[in-house]
Parts: sequence; structure tokens; C-alpha cells
Amino acid sequence: MMTSPICDLLHIRYPVFQGGMAWISDGKLAAAVSEAGGLGIISAMNAEAGYLREQIRIARSLTDRPFGVNIMLMSPHADDVAQAVIDEGVPVVTTGAGSPAKYLPAWKAAGITVIPVVASVASAKMAERAGADAVIAEGQESGGHIGELTTMALVPQVCDAVQIPVLAAGGIADGRGMAAAFMLGACGIQMGTRFLVATECGVHQNYKDLVLRATDVSTVVTGRRFGGNTCRGLKNPFSRNFVQVEYQPETTPEDVANLGVGALRLAAVEGDVKNGSFLAGQISGMVRKEQSASEIIQEICGQCEALLGGNRI
Repeated sequence: MMTSPICDLLHIRYPVFQGGMAWISDGKLAAAVSEAGGLGIISAMNAEAGYLREQIRIARSLTDRPFGVNIMLMSPHADDVAQAVIDEGVPVVTTGAGSPAKYLPAWKAAGITVIPVVASVASAKMAERAGADAVIAEGQESGGHIGELTTMALVPQVCDAVQIPVLAAGGIADGRGMAAAFMLGACGIQMGTRFLVATECGVHQNYKDLVLRATDVSTVVTGRRFGGNTCRGLKNPFSRNFVQVEYQPETTPEDVANLGVGALRLAAVEGDVKNGSFLAGQISGMVRKEQSASEIIQEICGQCEALLGGNRI
């Protein structure tokens, strides 16, 4: 059976993380992924700590295996959420949208494994110096907030720059992508888009259907003109209008920031195909069927193991 240092560190069976997706990665999905042998991750998004505590308890009611919480550090509730993961005894925290240095001492004292998501070598080095246990190097092929580097370019440079374990994310949907990540030096992968169509994922069916109908050219990047809120999502009336407005001469950074307010909830919860922001990665065109979290992990790891000859990574 394939295993890696990240499996030993986190006591999981397969080196597969499920990404923390706002309005999508809840306690039920995280528990399903963890039960399947990967690491399920609950998204704290911009919600208050009470919401997160509820989702943690849902996950605990469904699995006794390790799971994590993803904390967006720009959230207005970041301080409360950072304390909540300590109070609830969450074993793993992944972070995005900022440096976790402020919270690392308390998290480490509580025995939490901290794994920031990074989009550059500089960010990876900073995370290592601050005491992170591993990093997730995420290329711009991924859905949601993205950086500038591709996974192929980013992952090996991060692996060369730090001594802690590195996971690869962005553009991975099958065993070929997983094997490629290992060849680049990673010891595990994180996937978001592939788990959007897990049967245990509670996202609106319209969201799943858009992913299942996607092709290789079905995503678009918005927010790039002014930076700071660059996102990849599926093409629809919302994203097309966003790009059109974004590049009008009179548009300001504040206008762009306001364009997306509430749009992800419209997509994930209400399934509004016209006004919702359907964040998804470039691998959407490779996703063709709904499967359970267990089937997804077994399929990908089986393909990867066949390609690599079942070796320990």
C-alpha cells in the first residue's frame, strides 16, 4: 500500500487532503474523506466560531479518524476561530490568505499540526521559519484564490527550498497527477474540485452539474487586474460580467472587491447559475462522474500506485 511521511505525521492511510472550500467543506464531507483514509478538512471560511464548532462536532459524530480545519487568516473572526480549534482539540489546521505566525505558538502548544497553503517559495520559507510542520504548494490551476505560479513550476522549487514535507495542489484529478506530484518532490496531494462531486458533498446539485459538464476551457480568472483577490471559477453569466466590469477604465479596486460579495453562497447553497460564483479548478474537464469520497480516493491512489509500482514515497 502506498504511504508517505505525511501519512506517518498525521496518522492517515492515504496522502490525500480534501481542500477547504468555503460553503462546501463542512463536517459531513470532511468526515467522509477521513473515513476513506485521507484527511478531510472543514472550511472555517468567514463564519463565526460557533459555526465551526458545530461542524467539528458533526465530523466527530461521523468519524473517529483525524480531520482538519482550514482557516482563512483574513477572516474578521480569525482570532476566535484560532482559539476554537484549540478548545475543540482539532488535530490539523491548514491556513490561507496570510501568515499564521501569530497563532502558531498557541497551536503548537496545543499539539496541533499546522500546514499553511503557499503560492510562492518565499511564503513556504516564511512558514517553515515560523514553525509550520508542512506546507501545501498550490499552483494557479486550482479553483478559488490563486497565485501566479503553476503547480509544475511551484512544487519542485518549494521542495528544494524547505526541509519540511510538501504537498502539491492545483490541477490534480487522477492518479497521473498524483504520481506527477510525487515525481516533483511532494509527499502528498490536496484536491478540491474532484471532491466537489463526491456524493457526500452537500453543495447544490447545479454546482456539481456545471463541474461535470465542464471542458478544458470552462474556467476563467477574475480579480487579476488589481490583484489581492484573484480567483478561478467556471464561466457563467456572473464571471463573464465580472471580467467585463473589472477591465472597464472607470472601475476601481473597491468596485472589483464588491462584485463578488455573496456570490459564492449563491452558487454553493442556492445553485444560482446566473448570479453565483462557481469556483473550480482547470481539472473540471477531467471530472465526469459523481462518486463517494472512498471511491475517489481508492481510484486515484490505485492509479498512482500502479504507475509507481507501489513504492513508499
